[in-house]
Amino acid sequence: MFNLVLVNPQIPNNTGAIGRLCVNAGASLHIIKPIAFDIDEKAVRRAGLDYWHKLDLHVWESLDDFFANNSPEISSIIPLDD
Repeated sequence: MFNLVLVNPQIPNNTGAIGRLCVNAGASLHIIKPIAFDIDEKAVRRAGLDYWHKLDLHVWESLDDFFANNSPEISSIIPLDD
């Protein structure tokens, strides 16, 4: 299984598209706070993300929190800059 990790996501449309990709690929999406937009149920419904409930979503308070609860192989981490 693949895991995609977004750290401090800024653009809701991109996050929604990545969420859709994860649903279709059977991957998990991990979002590291802070998040620049709302992802509560009301905001997701208003944005028309009808697939969001199918997403294996994990929201973490910090990158340290994520690493404390997950043990990814360093060779599998691919950092991407804006």
